[in-house]
Amino acid sequence: MSPLIAVFDVGKTNAKLAVVDPALGQEIWSVRRANNVVQGPVGRELDVVAIEAWLLESLRAAPQRERIAVIVPIAHGAAAVLVDHGGEVLAAPDYEDPCFDEVSAEYVPLRDNYSLTFSPSLPQGLNLGRQFFYLQTRRTEMFQRAAHVLLYPQYWSWRLSGIMAAEVTSLGTHTDLWRPHENTYSTLARKQGWARMMPPQHPANARLGRIKSGVAAATGLDADCEVACGIHDSNASYLRFLMDREREAFTVVSSGTWTIVMANRGDLRRLREDRDMLANVNAFGAPVATARYMGGREYETIAQSGDEPTVDAVIEVLSLGSIALPSFASAGPFSGRAGRLEGVDSLHGTQRAALATLYSSLMTAVLIESLGSAGEIFVDGPLARNPLFARLLAACVPVGTVRTYPEGGGTRVAAHLARLPSPAPGALQSVAPLRLPGLLEYQANWRHRLEER
Repeated sequence: MSPLIAVFDVGKTNAKLAVVDPALGQEIWSVRRANNVVQGPVGRELDVVAIEAWLLESLRAAPQRERIAVIVPIAHGAAAVLVDHGGEVLAAPDYEDPCFDEVSAEYVPLRDNYSLTFSPSLPQGLNLGRQFFYLQTRRTEMFQRAAHVLLYPQYWSWRLSGIMAAEVTSLGTHTDLWRPHENTYSTLARKQGWARMMPPQHPANARLGRIKSGVAAATGLDADCEVACGIHDSNASYLRFLMDREREAFTVVSSGTWTIVMANRGDLRRLREDRDMLANVNAFGAPVATARYMGGREYETIAQSGDEPTVDAVIEVLSLGSIALPSFASAGPFSGRAGRLEGVDSLHGTQRAALATLYSSLMTAVLIESLGSAGEIFVDGPLARNPLFARLLAACVPVGTVRTYPEGGGTRVAAHLARLPSPAPGALQSVAPLRLPGLLEYQANWRHRLEER
C-alpha cells in the first residue's frame, strides 16, 4: 500500500487535519475545529493545549492511519512559542493582544530599517519582534526562563517529533527578525539575544525524525511515521504554484483569515511600509513582494452570514449603490481608517454576501496593482470556492488572467513537503470575467471615495 500524508494546518481561525494520498493525488479525509484564544500568564494566548489534544484524538480517528508515513505541519505567521530548558511551554502569545502596543515607543527605534527587512511596523503583535520585546521587558522573569523560541509550524513539529528546528518562511513573515537579501538574522534579533534562542534552520521539507513514542501510543500511528519541518501557511499556498513556475511572473491570492497577494519575480522597490506591504520569504529562501489585508475577517464583518452571493444580488447591490469602505480590521493598506457601510440597511443575507464579495474583489485588485503584478493570477483558499469572487476580480483587474486551482490541489505541496513522489499537477481553471453593467463605474467611485478619505 502506498504511503499517506497527514497535513496538520493551524490557521488563525481554524485548525484542519487532512489525510492525503499522493498516489491518488487527492485528499481522502479531513476534520477541522475552530480555534480559541485563552487567558494565560502573559495575556491572550493561543490554545495550544486544546489544539494538541484535538490533533492526537483526530489522528487516532483517521482512516488508514497505519499508512500515514509523514506528518506535515503548516501554521499561520506572527506566532511563536517560548519553551524552557526542560521543555515546558512558557508562553504562546496571540498576536492580536493589544498589550504589545504598550512597548511601541521603546521598540520601534530598535528595528532594522525597512529597506533591510521589508517588514512593516504593524500594530499589536503582528511583528514577532514586538512580542519578544514586550515579554523581555514586561515579563522579564518569565522570559529569562526561556531557552528556546519555536516558530509556530516548528512548535508543532517539535511536539510531534521532539526535535527543534527553525525555518525561513516563518522567519521572513513581517517578524523584524530576518534580512531576506542577506539570508541572515536582523541586527535587532542578534542584539536582543533572540537569534541565539532559535534552533538550527532546516528546509520546510526536511524530515526531522520519527514521531515520539508517546505520540505513537496516543494516536495508533506507526512508530516509523516521520515529521516534516513545516511551513508558513501562505507560503504553502504559494508553493503549489512556485513548484512549476519558479522563473515566471505570476501572482497568488492566498485567502483565509488573511488575503495575501504574493507576486513572483515582483519588484521589491514597489513595496511601501505605510501600505502594509512586505517581503515574504519563500520555501527556497527568496524574498517575495507581498501585499495583504485581513480579508476573511473583513468579509465576515460585511456579510454577517454564511449565505453565498448570486449574480442577481451583485446587480442589486450595484443598482442600490450600497458600498463598503475600509477598513474593518487592524491591518492592511488602509489600517487606521474606520470601516464604513452605506446603503446596507435594506440588504438581506445574499445581498450582504454579494457586497462582501464585491468589496473583497476591489480590495484584492488594489493590492495586485500596487505590486505591479504581471502574468497569471491564481486564487487559492476559501475565496477560490466563492462562486463569484474570482470572476469579479477578473473584471476589476486591468491585466492578467485569473485562474483557480481545483480541490485537492494542495496534495502536490503536501507530497513535496513530505519528500514523497508528487502527483501530476491538476488542471487550472480559467475564470470568465463577470462584466456587469455599472461595475466599472462602481469601482471608479469606490476608489474615488478611498482617495477622499
